[in-house]
Amino acid sequence: MDIAHFLIDFILHVDKHLMMFVQDFGPWVYALLFLIIFVETGVVVMPFLPGDSLLFVVGTLCGLGMMSLPLSIGLLTVAAIAGNQSNYAIGRKLGPKVFQWEQSRFFNKKAFEQAHAFYEQYGGITIVIARFMPFLRTFAPFVAGVSAMSRGKFTMYDVSGGTLWVAGVTLAGYFFGNIPFVKTHLDKIIWAMILVPGALAIFGAWRAGRKAAATAA
Repeated sequence: MDIAHFLIDFILHVDKHLMMFVQDFGPWVYALLFLIIFVETGVVVMPFLPGDSLLFVVGTLCGLGMMSLPLSIGLLTVAAIAGNQSNYAIGRKLGPKVFQWEQSRFFNKKAFEQAHAFYEQYGGITIVIARFMPFLRTFAPFVAGVSAMSRGKFTMYDVSGGTLWVAGVTLAGYFFGNIPFVKTHLDKIIWAMILVPGALAIFGAWRAGRKAAATAA
């Protein structure tokens, strides 16, 4: 199985993969989870990692007693905040040069422009809202850095959004993930967690882009 197929299978069956990893490697699962959350939020070319579904499954495993709920929430909150700080720093360093970049396999220019339009319309609260939206959460801190938001203001939104996202989704998995109906339909729930927020992010960015274009005209 090549890496692309593995990633797709991991995203769609994250519950099975994560449970196997816990059983095989024990505490090392926390290091893997920290790395995934940090990379998804901290590296602008990695927007496809399964942040929401991963946190939900972590909460589910905590509900089964296979993982520690306080340790998971604390560690992954740090990963989410640190990832955004890294992403912001990259954007701040690159600045206006980003607007001249061309579409490539490592940089989705359209997604960047949509995130930038969303940020321009909704301001700093985008950093909090974007936490719950796949793809947008990867680009939002990068855009904030490019737009030269102050470090102090960004950190306030970063800490608030990161804490709400990790604690909220993990606790949802903890309280609801082991309900028989949820366990039976977990694959569909994972699809919904990917597609619904993603569609909302695209629609919001599209509206923001149209409004920005109309204002410029």
